[in-house]
Amino acid sequence: MAKTVPIGAKAEFTIQVEQRHTLQGLDKRLPPVLSTPHMIGWMEHACFLAAEPYQEDGEITVGTAIHVTHRAPTGVGATVRATVELENIDGRFLIFRVSAEEGGRIIGEGHVHRAFVHVPSFMAKHSVQK
Repeated sequence: MAKTVPIGAKAEFTIQVEQRHTLQGLDKRLPPVLSTPHMIGWMEHACFLAAEPYQEDGEITVGTAIHVTHRAPTGVGATVRATVELENIDGRFLIFRVSAEEGGRIIGEGHVHRAFVHVPSFMAKHSVQK
């Protein structure tokens, strides 16, 4: 079982927006601005990084709920920084306060919930192929 993650555990993930991260990367009719799913994915990755030091062998964290707003457009070439801080633990769920910023402005914020999963047990239980 995972070690207890302390309230206040933090991490960040920084990445530059590429064409493939934009709405237009999904459909040429859409504008070349950062897609919400990519922004959320970067927030989730930062949550994973914050919990990683507390994992036991074979464990990871997986997302279980997302409550995030996307407030501002961000174009190709911009650098986005996702920052997270563990705000609460509700049973087996880690609840992170998350934000994404670009150039000093908040482009998204909210909460992401994650839980520890033992990968080999999960794969066996759910007959998931590697």
